[in-house]
Amino acid sequence: MHSSLLVPRRDDTLYRREFSLNFIAGGLRLRLAETDEERFAAQRLRYRVFFGEMGATPTAAAERHQMDVDKYDDIADHLIVTDIAGSDSGEYVVGTYRLIRRGPAMRCGGFYSAHEFDIAPLLRRPGEILELGRSCVDRDYRTLRVIDLLWQGVAAYISHYNVQILFGCASFPTVKPNALSLELSYLHHYCRADEAIRPVALPGRCVEMNRVSVDAIDRKQGFMAMPPLLKGYLRLGGVVGDGAVVDYDFGTTDVCILVERGGRMERYVERYMARSRALKAS
Repeated sequence: MHSSLLVPRRDDTLYRREFSLNFIAGGLRLRLAETDEERFAAQRLRYRVFFGEMGATPTAAAERHQMDVDKYDDIADHLIVTDIAGSDSGEYVVGTYRLIRRGPAMRCGGFYSAHEFDIAPLLRRPGEILELGRSCVDRDYRTLRVIDLLWQGVAAYISHYNVQILFGCASFPTVKPNALSLELSYLHHYCRADEAIRPVALPGRCVEMNRVSVDAIDRKQGFMAMPPLLKGYLRLGGVVGDGAVVDYDFGTTDVCILVERGGRMERYVERYMARSRALKAS
């Protein structure tokens, strides 16, 4: 494990915030980043995954510092999973998820997703909304256990802040939309959000999603073609906006995904909160 992902062990009694997490399971700890060192380690992990593995194009500053950083990091909460058994001198950050609520986003000029999508219909909805992004796990830790811990953290966060809608950019690992005719058409025909809250890809960046007629789509094949993270959102009742966007810097084609509280989403929150209570009791 790279030393740049190592953070000092900490005494949790030293940290106080409105909401905190500290779940431990199988040598792994889930918490919210509390220190600069923890956030920097998460940003270095993001760099290793997005730029080192996935081939995204870094800015000069990102390459120099070997960190994936943008202005939203300062106002976000950062879920991190650490390996507490990986080193005698600290814990390695092995997974992360960035969480941005409405209030902090408005103080920063808006949400990250607004660079690609018109999310005004979503912003008009009352209640708390939460943008999820920058999810990644170190290649040596890509197991169900780590993913499960991250989702436990998301569930606890949703419950604490009474989040009503999750949203964010979900990505396909290609800049060639023509290679995604089945996937994009499946989403367009079967998974579009209600017009009242539906995001729309920005003019000049919008890629048509309706590429294959509904009669020509095998629904099972279309669903199975989705990337794992997007597939997970769809299983929770996720829906998408109109149009996709090609992000050449990250080498992806993005759709805007939304998941409303209730139904499958509510059952997910309840299930993971039960697991969290079990971990605290153990």
